[in-house]
Amino acid sequence: MSTETDAPAPVHSRRDVVQAMSGLMLGMFVAILAGTVVSNALPRIVAELKGSQSIFAWIVTTELLAMTATVPLWGKLADLYSRKLLIQASLGLYVAGSLIAGFSQNVEMLIVSRVVQGLGAGGVTALATIVMAAMIPPRELGRYSGLFGAVFGVGTVAGPLIGGVLVDTSWLGWRWCFFVGVPFALAAIWLLQRTLHLPVVRKEDTKIDYLGAFLIVSGVSTLLIWSSLAGQKFDWWSGWTAGLVALGVLLLVAAVRVEATAHDPVVPLSIFRNRTVSLTTVASALVGVAMFGGTVFLSQYFQLSLGKTPTQAGLLGLPLILGLLISSTVAGQLITKYGRWKAFLVAGGATMVAGMLLLSTITAATTVVMVSVHMFVLGVGVGLMMQNLVLAAQNDVPARDLGATTSTLTFFRSLGGAIGVSALGAVLANKVSSLAAEKFGPMGGSDGAQVPDISVLPPEIKAVIADIYATATAEIFLVGAPFAVLALLAVLFIREKPLKEQSGDDRLAAELAAGH
Repeated sequence: MSTETDAPAPVHSRRDVVQAMSGLMLGMFVAILAGTVVSNALPRIVAELKGSQSIFAWIVTTELLAMTATVPLWGKLADLYSRKLLIQASLGLYVAGSLIAGFSQNVEMLIVSRVVQGLGAGGVTALATIVMAAMIPPRELGRYSGLFGAVFGVGTVAGPLIGGVLVDTSWLGWRWCFFVGVPFALAAIWLLQRTLHLPVVRKEDTKIDYLGAFLIVSGVSTLLIWSSLAGQKFDWWSGWTAGLVALGVLLLVAAVRVEATAHDPVVPLSIFRNRTVSLTTVASALVGVAMFGGTVFLSQYFQLSLGKTPTQAGLLGLPLILGLLISSTVAGQLITKYGRWKAFLVAGGATMVAGMLLLSTITAATTVVMVSVHMFVLGVGVGLMMQNLVLAAQNDVPARDLGATTSTLTFFRSLGGAIGVSALGAVLANKVSSLAAEKFGPMGGSDGAQVPDISVLPPEIKAVIADIYATATAEIFLVGAPFAVLALLAVLFIREKPLKEQSGDDRLAAELAAGH
């Protein structure tokens, strides 16, 4: 393989890194915001565009599909082409999608725009971490990766709050849920142009494995479509489930066969022979279940069980952000100082289990303070694990596989979140239906999947509904707790290795010089 660079790998000073990080973190915040800001605005959007109930879920799902399914492809492109240009291009896609969404006149136009937004968000999510690994040695990476974990958490939980405020502000409205990210994305593009300086590595005899990419995207999309619709449009145990799951599995099996023989695969299967990569991949998927599941269903609990407004529900999510912010930044600093990281992963896994179990005890009578404490504990656990799993994997693979490894972990975290939300959502819907039938008779059970407007209900009915949703929400955290236990078990078996002192670009230059 012949390889040339446009310029020698630069030595990145602390100032270079901090300047580049400003653009990367701004881009990451925009990418996460794309998926979360619409959650509280959806009822208004669907009503104004005269969409059906089935469109409701697809406005979120299409963005998540495009984002999750294309992450491995972005990672591969990062191993072949200019990472700076790619991340700027992905931010440009986000801007284009946001503008189309904001000016949408019908639901079809809006759904297409969400696909474009998802493509851009997937690129930013994968590439930001890849660029960090190229610039910063693993020994120093903890200091910065903790900040990225915090940005991820802030975007995930603050998005619904921002969306709720925009919708509730008469002179703004729901269209600003899409416009609000555009200035930040443009600022990120400008900052990256001025501050990000990376060599371009060209591998002349390398081709993109388009067949493998198509099969991966198709297989994952099929399974995500199934997990999004099962329990809503058809039963979990049905012919539709059998057909979609079988098709998705067949496509992914075909993808594995193609990737195993491809000259330059999108996802090199060889990386899974690395024990650290395999275990961190499993743990990342399970962390995705806890992170996404926790934020999605707690917002509904605040509104239906505690009687809070959408804006108040967004504010009540702040303890989870605070826990994630504190734990990820403090752990990052300590990892950089002492060079040890496994203890933080183990502590994070145990804390995440505790947070899930604590939240499984909530009722309609639980105080806001107590729920906030439980959420803080969950946030601490997720913050200790999320970015440190990526750090552990990046430290243990050859520099040439940094892009593929990083995007694979990001991909499985998003996939775990998507499937986890769908599965836990089905558990919640079934529990609500059975409790409604128990409280109100068979007719109540038939309407149990319909989210009630508690503002028009009499006090005695409102109290019963609050209890039903509190009980159902507690149950999904109990169901989710075993996933957190499995994540803890996975990190227990990761072997701790000393953090490397060289950046990804320096390691790649050394590997190429050695002929690897």
